[in-house]
Amino acid sequence: MIFSHRINERLELRLFDHRDAGVLFRLVERNREFLAEWLPWADHTVSEADVGSFIQQALEQHARNEGFHAGIWFGGELAGAIGIHRIDWNNLSTSIGYWLDRGHQGQGLVTAACRAVLSYLFDHLALDRVEIRCATGNTRSCAVPERLGFVREGVLRHGQRIRGRPVDLHVYSMLRDEWQRARTT
Repeated sequence: MIFSHRINERLELRLFDHRDAGVLFRLVERNREFLAEWLPWADHTVSEADVGSFIQQALEQHARNEGFHAGIWFGGELAGAIGIHRIDWNNLSTSIGYWLDRGHQGQGLVTAACRAVLSYLFDHLALDRVEIRCATGNTRSCAVPERLGFVREGVLRHGQRIRGRPVDLHVYSMLRDEWQRARTT
């Protein structure tokens, strides 16, 4: 069964399914150099089978109620992805990750997708805290939590390794009461 959430007439989030492996792999291939600059998994996703394994793990994660990974579909075309890293049910927290095809950037798609996911996490799952971590040099990615009103808590020095080099990460957070206040103003 395919689960989806329509954000507007052109934008939809849809859980990845095995049938998406080919189109997702081709999107990664087209954006490989761009993605590999910021995301460590890009260099290791070298075949449709790798994407199929990722989708299988994502479906298992969803079945365990530990999060999900969805395609960002714009005008019926896969434009990127958004995912929930493992939900920590003891602390009612999780983090969001996302990426977008270069040709679809600058249209507010990731911001709209994050807004929909935040509503789900805070309103439906009643989580208390959501984080977004972005490489300090990735200004486009950092602009998303800033636009949404996240608090920048600090920098994780050498928080990630990409292509063998250490990368610092901004840590942003949003609490449920902040989300509720932001939506009423």
